[in-house]
Amino acid sequence: MEQLSTARAEFEEVADGVHLAPLPAGERAGMIYWRIEPGATLPSHSHSNEQIGFVTDGELVAIVEGEEYTLAAGDAYMFSSNEQHGAENRSTDDAVGIGVLAPPREEPDWRRTASAVDQG
Repeated sequence: MEQLSTARAEFEEVADGVHLAPLPAGERAGMIYWRIEPGATLPSHSHSNEQIGFVTDGELVAIVEGEEYTLAAGDAYMFSSNEQHGAENRSTDDAVGIGVLAPPREEPDWRRTASAVDQG
């Protein structure tokens, strides 16, 4: 068994104001802990993985195929495979949640990496 508390999860800022921390993952699904600061935007993207998740704190606006959906603490969500999606935190508090991708996702193309930051 692999165990990791979100209290010990190590966030990495992958886009301005967007933070991800890996949680346990297996061969068929991976879990991520996310935090989006007020005013920050998760870039619009798609991937072949199915994605489900749960908002634990705060509120954000998911933008899915051009339509907006408000997600608040206690809301669960699902993005279908290859569905274009992103999010904006238009509130004054952090939005926090858990996402599960099946199968586990490779590095997203929108992710800011240390090498990209050094070159840019």
